[in-house]
Amino acid sequence: MRRLWIGLTYAVFIVLLIIPLSRIAIGAFENGLEGFAKGLFRPEALHALMMTGLIVIVVTILNALFGIMMALYLVRANWLSQKIKGILNSIVDLPYAVSPVIGGLMIVLLLGPDSIIGGFFEGIGFKVVYAFPGMVIATLFVTFPLMVREVMPVLQEIGHDQEQAAATLGAYSWTTFRKVTWPSIRWAVVYGLVLTVARSLGEFGAVLVVSGNIMNKTQTATTLVYQDVENFNVAAANGVALVLAAFSVALLLMMEWAKKRKEVH
Repeated sequence: MRRLWIGLTYAVFIVLLIIPLSRIAIGAFENGLEGFAKGLFRPEALHALMMTGLIVIVVTILNALFGIMMALYLVRANWLSQKIKGILNSIVDLPYAVSPVIGGLMIVLLLGPDSIIGGFFEGIGFKVVYAFPGMVIATLFVTFPLMVREVMPVLQEIGHDQEQAAATLGAYSWTTFRKVTWPSIRWAVVYGLVLTVARSLGEFGAVLVVSGNIMNKTQTATTLVYQDVENFNVAAANGVALVLAAFSVALLLMMEWAKKRKEVH
């Protein structure tokens, strides 16, 4: 029975991962190396990959800052009542319960040009929806829980005795965080960052709604793949998808390395 389940696991792994990845790789080079390069280095593909990279960088930085801060508040902030912490916990988990498409629509309704807030920003010349800021907000919405949920268990596990001892000895809050808290959570943060990058690279639904998928303006790599498939430009779509898949595999290996480091520490 054990061998049967192991065999079924390998079969599912091959069918759901290996075969599709192999098909993407074969399709990417369907027209040879020249066709692959042509599809990958066309202006719209380069712009989409650049836009994706910028979004990943900005979202990862913001997620690290606000994710660690939120985790500290939820675990260490004794001045917050349990009711408020429960509300904040629910807000953090909201992206897990809401479809990314619905999340994107919420952002459009809240910050779109027809809304009060969006109209105000439009009036001062700052475009949010159908522009880079809206795409960042949409990606941040779907990735925000990743950092919080990685750091919180570690903070709960290590307790706060050492931090209180440092404070008793006269250490400032920032010094306590840098010397005591950070060494304990740094590998959880690395793991959260890798998850954030991986999720940001593959985000489609929320970004599609918020960006408008405007070529050479608000198009990301995933929405470009979608557009190429819709236009029957499958070889070019496979080329861009192969690049994203290669990054994903590299991130998967990094996640495993970070996970082992986190378990050691």
